[in-house]
Amino acid sequence: MTGSVPLFSGSSDIRRKSQFSVGESFERECSPLPFSGGQILKWPELKVFSFEELKSATGNFKSDRLVGEGGFGRVYKGWLDENTLTPAKPGSGVEVAIKMFKPESKQGFAQWQSEVNFLGRLSHPNVIKLLGYCWDEDQFLLVYEFMPNRSLDYHLFETGNHEPLSWNTRLKIIIGAARGLAFLHANENKIILRDFKTSNILLDENYNAKIADFGLAKGLPGEQSHVNTTRVMGTFGYLAPEYASKGNLYVKSDVYGFGVVLLEILTGMGRFEARRTGQPKNPVEWTAFFLENELNSMIDCRIKDQISPMAALESARLIMKCLVHDPQQRPSMEQVLQGLEAIQYIHS
Repeated sequence: MTGSVPLFSGSSDIRRKSQFSVGESFERECSPLPFSGGQILKWPELKVFSFEELKSATGNFKSDRLVGEGGFGRVYKGWLDENTLTPAKPGSGVEVAIKMFKPESKQGFAQWQSEVNFLGRLSHPNVIKLLGYCWDEDQFLLVYEFMPNRSLDYHLFETGNHEPLSWNTRLKIIIGAARGLAFLHANENKIILRDFKTSNILLDENYNAKIADFGLAKGLPGEQSHVNTTRVMGTFGYLAPEYASKGNLYVKSDVYGFGVVLLEILTGMGRFEARRTGQPKNPVEWTAFFLENELNSMIDCRIKDQISPMAALESARLIMKCLVHDPQQRPSMEQVLQGLEAIQYIHS
């Protein structure tokens, strides 16, 4: 994180405290921020878990508790007492998601540290809630609220018994994600998520969206408008061109990724699947292709009878604005949110 100091000094006493320094950019009074009650907390209210507690909460990380896996490590479902956050029996207390990072991975530790730095201070209805963390010898884990409806990626692209998402539900999800991203960008520190994609949009029991995975997030302190990184990280297909080619990272680099996600919501076609259709390879060319041809034929067949031609057209236009090559010409996330809210009221 730009301008940050080490999260822990290495002392066992210090690393067990929940009031830790996360750098100058976060050291200020608890302050309200726009977009539905977001705020940055002066003192993070995080529980410090022992490794034994999290072993107990997950049944010693049983394979049938595994709910996700990635380059960082694995995510398990666990149960904690609602009041004390101590381990509870399965089916009692509250469900939590416990992310275990690979202990041998230096990148994994950096991502763990970044998530605590950011999520330990952020509070917003559309950002995943971090309940606590564990750093026990070579084990480092995070404990989050549990999202029972998994990810947007799962509902759009994975086969299974789940019902396809309706257009109204998709719109609700992407509006929630836009609120979360607008909150991050509105912060004085201009937090760039850097890896906004469908698999990082998690869904609660009512399909409310919560942005997750802050392992690659960057903060821009003061008046700084961008940062140049020597190592480009993120997910191919969602990376903005200025970042992918030159390592220049702007707040509006996230807006490009948002445009790709909105494109996937409208078409039901993933960024890799699009390459097999014989259509244009670049997301910008692909969306332009929609506007120049019969837009209706490109809409996900699962929602085609639910979306009005005008709503589809305005969605495509908004996607094009997000995917503009010059980051300065892209709309802000606040403007994108306004556009989506206007689309929500189009019925013919």
